[in-house]
Amino acid sequence: MSISHGAIVGIIAAGTFLLRLSFIHLYGKMKLPPHFELAMKYVPPAALAALVMPAVLYPDGTLHLSLGNHHLLAAGAAALVAYKTESFFATVGVGMVALWVLRFLL
Repeated sequence: MSISHGAIVGIIAAGTFLLRLSFIHLYGKMKLPPHFELAMKYVPPAALAALVMPAVLYPDGTLHLSLGNHHLLAAGAAALVAYKTESFFATVGVGMVALWVLRFLL
């Protein structure tokens, strides 16, 4: 018996959807401890950092920790703006502009 690739992808997609839906449904039905609620506040920044940091530290596939790494310098500028303003849009905007300026100038 052979299952097509499309069927396998569909089964996996349905399973993923149902798993995520179950957590959303359970989250609405139960009261979580305060320390867990506090920890959940840090999940989005941690996920964003996990997505962004490899591109910052390994822009060409190897670890690059020097002032020649435009991504690292732009991330530093963005981190400073994030610390001072706590604004997501200002942080992303400054990071992007800093990266473009550094690429143009250097």
